[in-house]
Amino acid sequence: MAFSPLLDELVESLRCLPGVGQKTAQRMAFHLLERGRSGGTRLSQALSNAMDGVRRCDNCQNFADSEICGICVKPERRNGTLCVVESPSDLLAIEQAGDYRGGYFVLMGHLSPIDGIGPEEIGIERLLSRVKSEGVSELILATNPTVEGEATAHYIADRLADREILITRLAHGIPVGGELGYVDGFTLTHAFRGRKPLTD
Repeated sequence: MAFSPLLDELVESLRCLPGVGQKTAQRMAFHLLERGRSGGTRLSQALSNAMDGVRRCDNCQNFADSEICGICVKPERRNGTLCVVESPSDLLAIEQAGDYRGGYFVLMGHLSPIDGIGPEEIGIERLLSRVKSEGVSELILATNPTVEGEATAHYIADRLADREILITRLAHGIPVGGELGYVDGFTLTHAFRGRKPLTD
């Protein structure tokens, strides 16, 4: 760009966001400089504060402002049920649904040997240690229904095969309000495998 090195740096910095290419980054930068300088200053301060202050919870690996996150600090959440998710956004989706009231463990990814991501990189040993120390009675494997997510769930289940613990997997299938004609074959297969008796 032929404007200024500072503007070039801003555009390049904005490109680190997912889905933001050169043109989108330029539009964002121009907007901030033309009409949104106060918002840009606030954004800059919020980014700086988050980068400096947000860490991982020592208990569940979720994002937190202190050693223990707001979920893990609540005694009522330690009820013997632990839900394993791949990312903080997965945890947030479950929390927003409002039905689950147990604890969490955030893997911050999934097993992917081709990318060099093994059990150590996603904290499997910490998870297993927590299951044992807290006397978890049910472990809910809520990893994503992808090849990597399924492999991660099976790996965790295999590592806990010698323990008397209920290991469950989130149901996969047809969304409420969905029509069969629009559902892909993979989802239909999971739906058939996960079918259950109709009850009143």
